[in-house]
Amino acid sequence: MLISRYSAPDFNPYGDSAPVEPNRDWAAPRARGPLAATVSLPGSKSLTNRELVLAALADGPSRLSAPLHSRDTTLMADALRSFGVTIDEVEAPAASRATGSAGRFGADWLVTPAPELLGSTTVDCGLAGTVMRFLPPVAALALGPVVFDGDEGARRRPMATTISSLGALGVDISADGRQNLPFTVYGTGSVAGGEITIDASSSSQFVSGLLLAAARFENGLTLRHEGERLPSLPHIEMTIETLAARGVTVTSPEPGVWEVSPGPIRALDVAIEPDLSNAAPFLAAALVAGGSVTFAGWPARTTQVGAHLAELLPLFGASVSREGDRLTVTGGPSIHGVDLDLSAGGELAPAIVAIAALADSPSTITGIGHIRHHETDRLAALAAEINGLGGAVTELDDGLRIEPRPLSGGVWHTYDDHRMAHAGAIIGLAVDSVVVENIATTAKTLPEFAELWEGLVHGEPGQRAVTSVELPA
Repeated sequence: MLISRYSAPDFNPYGDSAPVEPNRDWAAPRARGPLAATVSLPGSKSLTNRELVLAALADGPSRLSAPLHSRDTTLMADALRSFGVTIDEVEAPAASRATGSAGRFGADWLVTPAPELLGSTTVDCGLAGTVMRFLPPVAALALGPVVFDGDEGARRRPMATTISSLGALGVDISADGRQNLPFTVYGTGSVAGGEITIDASSSSQFVSGLLLAAARFENGLTLRHEGERLPSLPHIEMTIETLAARGVTVTSPEPGVWEVSPGPIRALDVAIEPDLSNAAPFLAAALVAGGSVTFAGWPARTTQVGAHLAELLPLFGASVSREGDRLTVTGGPSIHGVDLDLSAGGELAPAIVAIAALADSPSTITGIGHIRHHETDRLAALAAEINGLGGAVTELDDGLRIEPRPLSGGVWHTYDDHRMAHAGAIIGLAVDSVVVENIATTAKTLPEFAELWEGLVHGEPGQRAVTSVELPA
């Protein structure tokens, strides 16, 4: 279904430069009965982009098995190639393809570091926070200027901490007085390192970006966070774990302080876990439509934020069971409202809020003020879209208050935000005639989303064995 776009009332996170070209709008399928599906998803964006950076800085080639192939990871790979890093696509091993553990969603990546990182290039960040915040410290290790820019929405994302932290480390960085993109990093091939203090209240990515490159600084790094809060701590834990696997020593002598010793980053072949945050809408579907959804490939141990879904979804009335690497969510007779601090997993908020909008009692979701600075102001966007369908959502300083009301169909705007598209799909399971504007925005982390979702909803019981697609290597 293709319809024309219109502006959501009272809120437009696009700003004054809203895109005017038509986008592919998508009629979200309504569930007509309980689900019985097994979902298999590609690799984690968070892990893929961390491992790409570390492989580019390593002391030899690294192979990334089952990486995510999406807009965000392609932007990261292309940026590293522009620094002189070689990233080749290689076919997944036959054994992995046969078992389904790799190769189903694209080729592996073989990453070979450059003898020295090259500057004199421009990095297109798109709307990827990991690119715009992880790569400036890498660019400081390159020889020559590196210009960072991105989509119009990226120019509104906070970058002051990246700019000021590199300046504190003695890196020459020009932003013409701005606190966001575009800016230029003038790399000299080395960074002295040392001790700096930053405010990472708006994103843990500021911490991760510095930690990822810090072992290559001459004196390593002592990084101290001073600010109102530190959101998404699991993402910092993920960064530290990926560094440790490559032989980098990171210690935390006290909360909010990290010390990275200088030294080599070891080459390592890594299998990327499936993306558990992208699992959120699929597992939420069991609550909304009834029945059960099984996620195949759930890791035994992980630092991914999406792992919290196993504890969060039962709060709404679901039951969760696990057998080996298969996690199954089964919906209950109704969806209950919750009072929830989601500070550790803010990227799950759109899916969680969509569930809450369909509950039988009010919910208050807090600890997510920082998601105002994600791809869009997600608090304002969620409130505008749910209220536009007849809901009652109130913005709080640090979250949302959701009072469930009967919802009606209409256009669900995404604001170029993939997780807003996921939330609209969840609402559409229970509400007729919901049309998700610009479904293609899901290509940021899951290009196959619409096809997988339609398989989840429309497949006949017994034929929904795997809602995944075979992609060419």
